[in-house]
Amino acid sequence: MKPIVNSSTTPHSAIAYGVLALYATLTIALPAQTYTRLHSFNSHYGANPAAGLTQALNGDLYGTTVNGGAYGTPYGTVFRITPAGAFTSLYSFCSLSGCADGDSPSAGLLQATNGYLYGATQTGGTNLNASGNGAGTIFKITPGGVLTAVYDFCALSGCTDGDSPEAGLIQGTNGDFYGTTYKGGANCVPYGCGTVFKITPSGTLTTLYSFCSVSGCTDGEYPQAGLVQATNGDFYGTTAGGGVHGNYGTVFKITPTGTFTTLYSFCAVSGCADGSLPFAGLVQATNGYLYGTTGGGGAAGQGTVYKITPGGAQTTIYSFCSLSGCVDGIEPMAALIQATNGDLGGTTYTGGANGGGTIFRITPSGTLTTLYSFCALTNCADGANPQAPVAQDTNGVFYGTTFYGGAYGAGAVYSLSVGLGPFVETLPTSGAVGSAVKILGTNLTGATSVTFNGTAAVFTVVSSSEITTTVPAGATTGTVQVVASSTLSSNVPFRVP
Repeated sequence: MKPIVNSSTTPHSAIAYGVLALYATLTIALPAQTYTRLHSFNSHYGANPAAGLTQALNGDLYGTTVNGGAYGTPYGTVFRITPAGAFTSLYSFCSLSGCADGDSPSAGLLQATNGYLYGATQTGGTNLNASGNGAGTIFKITPGGVLTAVYDFCALSGCTDGDSPEAGLIQGTNGDFYGTTYKGGANCVPYGCGTVFKITPSGTLTTLYSFCSVSGCTDGEYPQAGLVQATNGDFYGTTAGGGVHGNYGTVFKITPTGTFTTLYSFCAVSGCADGSLPFAGLVQATNGYLYGTTGGGGAAGQGTVYKITPGGAQTTIYSFCSLSGCVDGIEPMAALIQATNGDLGGTTYTGGANGGGTIFRITPSGTLTTLYSFCALTNCADGANPQAPVAQDTNGVFYGTTFYGGAYGAGAVYSLSVGLGPFVETLPTSGAVGSAVKILGTNLTGATSVTFNGTAAVFTVVSSSEITTTVPAGATTGTVQVVASSTLSSNVPFRVP
């Protein structure tokens, strides 16, 4: 099953977008955790968020909706929300004739080292694909909401440069962006089976790989998720289809210059007990393994969590619907994150105690705990059917979105506190001595010390959420620490080449 990413919701009229008064906040207290619905979408200011949230250097969270906005449905929006829940609709797509600015962003946003937030739209743009629709765009937007087009797909004959980017971008250690398109490429005429690409911040795109380059598409096809750059410098991703064992999906590796390797083909085990249909991308945990989810397969046929080595040795660590009534969830469609306590966090699209999906945590070895089951309230006012991953804010709290539910049925933004403390993030997460680094955190005003694995650095406090610094001479790979009102450590080690 492919997630729904472009469905109409409740009727509405096109009105100007702007700051929206908060809806009533809903808080549900559970043992050692608190779930809060921060915002309900209602189409006027966006509807049906399919992607997760990104914390920017100003401390606010940014996201996209597939539908809604000032110009109608589908189209979609970019929005901003504070950790406390103050919501602003920043941009409504299809503001230009023919949706030249893009349409229906299902991808999340990435804050680049230049300060812009980068994203992608599935459709729209100035070029038409074989279906007669815009083939999608890459855009950048300021934290204040000024949007600029960076690239329009299908600029080449036959959309050999790609078509329909459904996933977000990542910024490689070389400063370029890397991503995937669901369709397009040199193969599978007329629609293409997808691509891997890189693009410079100024918009020069290079197609690194076109899927279905091998007979039978054993190399995979239709990548729906983005990429992750591992500590070895290579990129890893998944395809929702193709593979050696049929149309069940793959895990692949690709170097920054485009050397491609299929690492694993799902449904290698009888009954697809190893999983099938990996809609989500991967995360590399601190133990070196890459972790991901599949939307199908497993012991009960309802999806899995798996780990895979950078060399391709795969292990299924959990099969969903392992409990009576599938109270542990069904059909995980989102990527995992590694929280500051070392556990992995994720969501399931359906299942759970109330049938509306779940938020869960799972240890790297495979012990799963359901943290929250959606649709706990009448008409799923707390939210339903999360397609997106959770994100951990530097205040320690998890934030995410649901595609449906909320007060108006068009999705919600939520927070989930499980008692984890604050931390800091670095942008980027690696760099040579002397390179510039931005540190994102909470309550950084008054900071007295910044160290890179114990080596002191000169720094400037820009705001309560941002510090600027440079990698000091003598620094080695390890934890970045900031001493403010307390000692805050980075969530991942900073790598010094």
